[in-house]
Amino acid sequence: MFRSLHMKLTLILLLLITSLMAVVGAFLTVSVSSFYINAFYQQMSDVFGGENNSFVFDLRGAAADPEDPAGRVEEILEAKAGSLGVDYRTRNYFVLDGETGAYISSSADESALPRQQSANLLAARNAVLRRDETSAGDESDITADFMDVAVPVMGGENAFIVYILDNKDTVSGLNSQLFLIIMQALVIGLLISVLLSFLLSKTMVGPIEKLTAGAERVAAGDFGGELLVESADEIGILTGTFNEMADILQSTLAAVENERNKLDTLFLHMTDGVAAFDHRGRLIHCNPAATAMLRRPVDGDCSYDSLFGSVYPFREVLALRRPNHAEGELVVEGSTLELYLAPFSGQDSGSGVMAVLHDITAQRKNEEMRKEFVANVSHELRTPLTNVRSYAETLREAGGDIPRDTADSFLDIIINETDRMTHIVQDLLTLSRLDAGDAELVLSRFPFEEAIESVVRANALNARQRGHELAYDPPESLPLIVGDRSRLEQVMMNIIGNAVKYTPDGGHIRVTAGAADGVAWMEVSDDGIGIPEKDRTHIFDRFYRVDKARSRESGGTGLGLSIALEIVQRHQGVLALAPHQGPGTTVRLELPVGGPDSKILSGE
Repeated sequence: MFRSLHMKLTLILLLLITSLMAVVGAFLTVSVSSFYINAFYQQMSDVFGGENNSFVFDLRGAAADPEDPAGRVEEILEAKAGSLGVDYRTRNYFVLDGETGAYISSSADESALPRQQSANLLAARNAVLRRDETSAGDESDITADFMDVAVPVMGGENAFIVYILDNKDTVSGLNSQLFLIIMQALVIGLLISVLLSFLLSKTMVGPIEKLTAGAERVAAGDFGGELLVESADEIGILTGTFNEMADILQSTLAAVENERNKLDTLFLHMTDGVAAFDHRGRLIHCNPAATAMLRRPVDGDCSYDSLFGSVYPFREVLALRRPNHAEGELVVEGSTLELYLAPFSGQDSGSGVMAVLHDITAQRKNEEMRKEFVANVSHELRTPLTNVRSYAETLREAGGDIPRDTADSFLDIIINETDRMTHIVQDLLTLSRLDAGDAELVLSRFPFEEAIESVVRANALNARQRGHELAYDPPESLPLIVGDRSRLEQVMMNIIGNAVKYTPDGGHIRVTAGAADGVAWMEVSDDGIGIPEKDRTHIFDRFYRVDKARSRESGGTGLGLSIALEIVQRHQGVLALAPHQGPGTTVRLELPVGGPDSKILSGE
């Protein structure tokens, strides 16, 4: 109920008015009582002392009257009643016995006396006993319900006490009137405070409620409404500051949202996998690349221990200090993943571990291929170099003792091995240029059928020498294609040459060609030794041979098909093994008729 500012203002004003009126009432009550008491004793002092000593002397003379001293004293008091303020209702005089304080006469009944003798009356009796005419009982007591003065009067052997008593009814009545006035003022003040609270609430609470509503809109993400500054006071300044804060907050949130969108896009499309875990090791983020690399569903139920616990303990990663990080490798279904693990800082509940996954399978494979490539090159060059050195040393040591025919035979071997090394080096240079992109294609439009016939004629003699039947069945028509004719003929030469080379003598080699859907193709089929299933995926690898001994005998370097594949891929074509029935092999070459960019331009 008292949580609203309006109710608090009303309560504060009510308490303020009530407290103020209570203080004023108490002050007035005490002040009035003090005023009347001081006025009473001042009046008594003026009558019985100072310049009115004659009045006291008259009382003493009356007390010495031998016939009726008490009556004489009463007559004098009656005559002086106006000066004493005696009104016979609230204030009266009494003539009492000086020694006992007994009632003798008065302006009122004896019942008007206090039940117990007051301190002033007792003080006057003591003065009578001491025969001290200068002492009187005139001490005020604000807590008493009456005011009194007791004056000893002695004359001759007689002693009386003149006792003036005021029962404070006037003071009480006045205080009652003051209390009534104060209560009326309090009621009016409370009504005024309620009205003022409404005015204050309209003046102060209204803008605050608008600020509250604006803050709720901002908290809900609505920055469109700007609050109107209605005054130049503190609330107006607060409203203006709130508008500036909302503008800055909107700009900041927009910048944060933009950065978050960038990060989300980066995490979504980056090739490296990213996974984040909280301080308890629970998964809080994982991008699609990480899911693909881990080859398993990754959801909120996954934890660090279930994914990477075998690589590096979670608590040890969490205890690392920036910029330190942990590295490791994880093998998943034949793929090698390199892990970078690092903590991200925050409060205890806001810290965690970030894992970055990088697939290094291809890199490891390339390293192995590079090592194998270097080993193969070394092996391929070492054999002819050894032969050249051996035969050269033999010729040098033999001098003129070796027969001419033998020397010529040795020289022929040296020349053949040198040619073999030259072919290896040339093929390596060709592959190097293709890998580096330096071997640019010289594109031109030429008849695909003429290129096939030219290559077939070039291999016809070698085929007849081996007893092969080399047949080419040209179709009715083949289109003109765009490509580097010399390099494509090199590819065809390699395919047909391999068929002639690796087919046992007396074999059959058949070349077919055709075109469909913007693609020209050529197939070379033989009934030779064929390629085992385990070797079919590796025949285009560099230095790979199905039958290494037979390849070297035939002069092969193991690089021909690798070079052919690179050239065909540069033409955006396809070179692959085709299905083959029976013994032997079928190699299929496909080329886009329009050249290397025709597939891209046609939207295929």
